[in-house]
Amino acid sequence: MTHPEAEAEAAAEAEAAAEPGTGAEPAVLGPDRLELGEGIRWTDDHGIVLVDILAGRLLTATTDRPADPFRQLAHLPFPLSAVAPVADAPGTWIAAAGTGICLLTPGTPPHWLARPEADVDTGTGPARPMRMNDGTADPSGRFWAGSMAYDAHDGAGSLYRVDHDGTVVRVLDGITVPNGPAFTADGRTMYLADSARGVVRRHSVDRATGGLGAPEAYVTVDDGSPDGMVVDAEGAVWIAVWGTGTVRRYLPDGCLDRTLRLPARQPAGVCLREDLLYVTSARVGLAAPGPYDGAVFTVRVDVPGRPADPYRHGPDSSRKEAA
Repeated sequence: MTHPEAEAEAAAEAEAAAEPGTGAEPAVLGPDRLELGEGIRWTDDHGIVLVDILAGRLLTATTDRPADPFRQLAHLPFPLSAVAPVADAPGTWIAAAGTGICLLTPGTPPHWLARPEADVDTGTGPARPMRMNDGTADPSGRFWAGSMAYDAHDGAGSLYRVDHDGTVVRVLDGITVPNGPAFTADGRTMYLADSARGVVRRHSVDRATGGLGAPEAYVTVDDGSPDGMVVDAEGAVWIAVWGTGTVRRYLPDGCLDRTLRLPARQPAGVCLREDLLYVTSARVGLAAPGPYDGAVFTVRVDVPGRPADPYRHGPDSSRKEAA
């Protein structure tokens, strides 16, 4: 929480900085202001999609009419944290939602693959309330998603992998607030943030099995919390840094390459659509949100991205990967 004077100063700076422009100046996409905008992705079939986590909403943005409101694709009665398209199933998503992972087709009830965070036993009393957090599919067609406690209890979260047959596997635990993950284009490296601890680590990935190598230190953020991230065509990682009003690009060796400043204090999610960087932000937790807190921004950059990978469901998918 910030002091009122600091919030007023930040709001004034935001208003001055938010005029649409060219180069590295941010432009506001749409009139919507989200409570907790995250999970933004560029997809082949639906263009830009994103979630408002605590509101349980899946949204899509009309990129050729940037002044239009976002269109709602689905609305759930529980948090919706991240989605990925399902290959060969138009209109169907795999979703990190509530306490688990489901297949989601708008207009029909969710089909749950697993609810691993339902009624988690603390061993010392009542179950700790948990929810799923950020997630994405990898280039091999598996889906990955993290979990966290509502109170961000230290080490309560985990990272899960959904295999091609729908099996949900816990692959890491002891995480506080997992964000990302993000994968290199070859699918052999995964980046994962623990936002509460200010660290981003990377793991090697066995493409045939989805197994992870030992964690390696990648980036430590001292002045904010690393949140959503995306890997660009040059292998650098763009990271939304919550609490700082910035998105930062780090080279594969972990060196900071550049910093983009935004007129919102809590950048939360990022994706690249060709030469446009899209950034979500959040209003949640701010005593006096500014005019652009919770907005979605675009910033023109000189390094392209690629569409989000789909989740590949079914027995043939693993055989294709092995081939």
